[in-house]
Order: sequence, then C-alpha cells, then structure tokens
Amino acid sequence: MIKYLSTRDNTRTITSSQAIINGLAEDGGLYVPENLEDLKLDYHEVIRQDYPGMARTVFGKFFSDFDEETIEKVVSRSYTGKFSTEEITPLAKVEDAFVLELYHGPTCAFKDVALSALPNLMVESMRMNDFQDEILILTATSGDTGSAALHGFSDVPGTKIIVFYPEGGVSETQRLQMVTQDGKNTCAVAVRGNFDDAQSGVKKLFREIPKPCDGVSLSSANSINIGRLVPQVVYYFSAYRQLLDMGEIQDGDKVNFVVPTGNFGDIMAGYFAREMGLPVGRLVCASNCNDVLREFLETGHYNRKRDFHKTTSPSMDILVSSNLERLLYFVCGVERTKIYMDLLAKQGEYTITEDELKKINEVFRGVACDDARGAKAIGDVFRAEHYLMDTHTAIAWAAYEECRDNGEEWTKDKTVVLSTASPYKFTRAVLAALGEEECPTDEECMQKLNQVTQVEAPVPLQGIFERRICHTDVIDVPDMKSYVVKHAEK
Repeated sequence: MIKYLSTRDNTRTITSSQAIINGLAEDGGLYVPENLEDLKLDYHEVIRQDYPGMARTVFGKFFSDFDEETIEKVVSRSYTGKFSTEEITPLAKVEDAFVLELYHGPTCAFKDVALSALPNLMVESMRMNDFQDEILILTATSGDTGSAALHGFSDVPGTKIIVFYPEGGVSETQRLQMVTQDGKNTCAVAVRGNFDDAQSGVKKLFREIPKPCDGVSLSSANSINIGRLVPQVVYYFSAYRQLLDMGEIQDGDKVNFVVPTGNFGDIMAGYFAREMGLPVGRLVCASNCNDVLREFLETGHYNRKRDFHKTTSPSMDILVSSNLERLLYFVCGVERTKIYMDLLAKQGEYTITEDELKKINEVFRGVACDDARGAKAIGDVFRAEHYLMDTHTAIAWAAYEECRDNGEEWTKDKTVVLSTASPYKFTRAVLAALGEEECPTDEECMQKLNQVTQVEAPVPLQGIFERRICHTDVIDVPDMKSYVVKHAEK
C-alpha cells in the first residue's frame, strides 16, 4: 500500500485517504507518495482504456487504500454526465501542435477535471476513516479553482466550503461564476490583496486553527491537496492515447507538454505521469510576466520579492508556486526542501544547488511571455486556423512558438499545449487580441465575441449575467481567521 508523507518530514506516514482529508500536513508541508517507484506501471494498461478507465487505474495506483468498488463509485460519480463532450478532454490539432481542451466541464476550466472528483474522494475518505467532524474546505483562487470548487462541493454532505479570491484580481465572468453559486454550504469572499495574500492566509489558517471549532476540521480544494492533483494526471495519458489514435505518433514516442501554470500544480501532474511510465519528453512551464518560475527554472534562484503584475491571464498571477515544493522534495530531499521553504517564508527567496537544478532541467523548461505576445498568439491562431484560445492557453502557445522558432531540439517531437479555460471567461482580452473594440459591459462583450468568431459560448456561461448574486462579502487579509471561525460555528 502506498503511504504518504510530508515534504518537510519523512518520519511519519499516513494513508492516501487521510492525506485527502487533511489537505495540508501539520508542519505546513505537502503530502507526497512515499516512493515514486511504487507508482510505476505499464502505460499501455492505461491508454487502452476510455477516460473513466484511465481514471480508475491512476486513482487505484495513488489511492491504494481505496478498494476497487470505491474507486469505481468515485469515478462514475465524478465524470458521468458532467462534461459536454464525449471525450472528457478532447485533443485538437492546431497548426503543427495540439491543444488538449480541458474546459468542457461545468465551469468551463481545467479545474473541473479534478474538482469533479475531489468531493467524491473526500466523502469516501471520511467514510473509510469514520471521520465524524464536518469538513470546512478553505480554498484560495486566482480565478478558476474557486468556481470549480464551489460547484463541486455544493451541497455535498458533511462539508462546507469558503473560497477566497483577490478583489479585482479575476475576470468579471470568473467572479460571477463564484458569487452566483448557490448551495447552502458554499461561500465566496473577496480579499483585499492578490492571490498570494489569499493563499498565504489560507496556509496560515491550517497551521493556526486546523479545528476552528468543535466538530469542524479544515481541508483544502487547492492543488496542495493530493486528492485534487492526482485526477489531473489522467489527462496526460488521455492526450497520449488520442495522439496514437490519430496516427500522429508511434507507440513509445516521447511527447512534450507545454503547460500554462502559476501554482505549478498542472505541470506537476505531468511529472507524476512521467514517473509512472508515460513517455513524456519536455515539460515546459509557461509563465506570464509574473515569471518567478521561469527565473527559477533557468537559474535555480526562487525570488518572490518582486513587483506583482495584474495581467490578462489572471489565473497565473502568482508569485508563490506551492506545488513546486513537491518537485523540490523529489529532487532535493526532505532536509533541503525544509531549508528552502523556511528561507522562502523568512527571506522571500532561496537558491538550489547546481546539481539540483541540473536534475530539474533534465525534464523542465521555463519560458515567460507577456500579455502582448499572448494576444498576438490569439489573433494569429484564430486567423490561420479559426481556433479560439483563452488568454492563458495563448501564453503557453506563444512559449511553444518561441522554443520552436529558436530551433530547440525537443520541438521536433510532437507537442501538446494544455488549455486552461474557455475564451468566453476572458472576453474583453480576447476581443482586444482579435483587434476588436471592447463593449461597455461584459455581457455585450460575450455577445460580440460570438458574433465576431461564430464560436458559441459554452452553455454554463450563457445567462450568467442574469443569475442571482449570493455572496457579497469583502474582507482584509487579517480578518480571514475570524471570518473562518465565525463561518465554522454557523
């Protein structure tokens, strides 16, 4: 049975179901499998199945204390009838590369793939451990996690959820998706600050009040929760299988993945897929002008002490990339990981050794592109292929183009760009990228984008401007603790 331990303490292990319930380790670390070797499999066993079958196999590897019947129940509840396409994560050929479309779920973003599963994993974990407390989910969001988590946990028995999002730091459509989410156990609250302020505040609460009141325990729906991260591993296998089905690769060929990421979760899932045995070539981390990850992957120096930029790809406006800690653990070991995380907390920066960076660079490549290059990619691809990207996917596409045009050797292999969300979640920026003038309101922008592109808005976003506002609270970061305690006591 695979056990889990903290990235900051490898002396104590717990089961996967306990890790899912806890979300974050008591010492502030993230849970990781004790031994990556135990995850290895013949990838052919995975890719010969449909998406639910792949999910059952991957979940069974990571969550080995779940029996087959429970895994089957979780997968069925998570993916049956939840997505608008027959293929949960369809692959589209675009010019000389491919886009893995991860936005066909109930909130039109890649987070749906994982947050359709996490509530079911959480409920079963509680049952398996005879966990009697109510679980209060705390989640910080830079845009898409919030709506997907609120939707996923809405009215799930034994749970409540509070989502903290940066005031003015998400698109209007993203905000409306959160504040119009009904459900007696849901709460969305704006925080005066940026995503890092909200995320740091949430992590602090896990350390200070893991039980905010009697009968209530905290957990997380962010990718710091291993139950949120593992479902994302599945779509890397799905992409590979679809490339085989399309005749674009031969069995055993390596495939590169370019991932737009701020918190390093989506790309960390790709690392897990690689370690399981999938033929993954390069994992390219695409950043916007908040390029802390690009600098780290090039120099080994992580420095969050820099100007924070609000961009047209707000889900990547992050300076503290939590999931990088998991990679550090596997490359640097527990002692050095703890040292680096202590330095990050106290001094705002750390530098890994040359040997450690060399190991990371065997797999990872970092590229940063600004808003202008992302906008150019949206316009160029739409005019050439009539394919419409959102602002985050466009950053990844621009990163791929840069590497390809520079003649980097890995770009000779097939490359998949992971998408982030429907372009209809960022209509103002997408219209501008197409050379169109903005409209006075976001609703009119959505209508105009449809008229200009003839690409229909996803059903979940249609009518969003007429929905009832359910959540209106705005608080300061120091007030997060009292807000959570008050909410827990209701």
